[in-house]
Amino acid sequence: MIPEAWAHLPFFSRDWPRIAAALSNETRAVLPPEAQRFAALTLTPPSAVRAVILGQDPYPTPGHAHGLAFSVEPDVSPLPRSLRNIFAEMSADIGACPGNGDLRPWARQGVLLLNTCLTVPAGSAGGHSGLGWQRLAQEVLAEVSQRPCAFLLWGGHAQALRGHIRDGDHLIVETAHPSPLSARRGFFGSRPFSRVNGWLTARGRPPINWTG
Repeated sequence: MIPEAWAHLPFFSRDWPRIAAALSNETRAVLPPEAQRFAALTLTPPSAVRAVILGQDPYPTPGHAHGLAFSVEPDVSPLPRSLRNIFAEMSADIGACPGNGDLRPWARQGVLLLNTCLTVPAGSAGGHSGLGWQRLAQEVLAEVSQRPCAFLLWGGHAQALRGHIRDGDHLIVETAHPSPLSARRGFFGSRPFSRVNGWLTARGRPPINWTG
């Protein structure tokens, strides 16, 4: 279950056994399903990471979360409101957006879609924020920032982890979260997708196909 390419992180020997035990004792349904909890890390190993999008915790609606921040299975309709706002900003920024909410194509191109908390009780947003998952996000940021990387820090939870990004030739975009409560306070109009691609191409690296 532990993604092999990330297994060297101290989190997996120091923190994961305790969190796993707490999850096994959880009386509420836990999302996403166990097999998908490390999906973001499995799809995007450290050597492949070109950009990081930090989310907060998985969608608490059963059938939505599948292990990647902001992503849902392709048949989910209507889309969660935060994802609708992400696609609205993308359409304004680059003129198009994906045809469904499955963001795994981004992950396969090196966009790490990581939540700061990897589980949530069904129907209880933030219900596992005290388990200690944040240590994993901290270590992942330190790991991938050993070389130039783009970081999209949307909202206070993501921005609180900025201190774990090592100094380097990074692109760091900090804006409001795309949720309906905050998107109009700086997320809309921030043009994160074209900014990432401009940063990549300026360094001779291929851009992300955000719509494919």
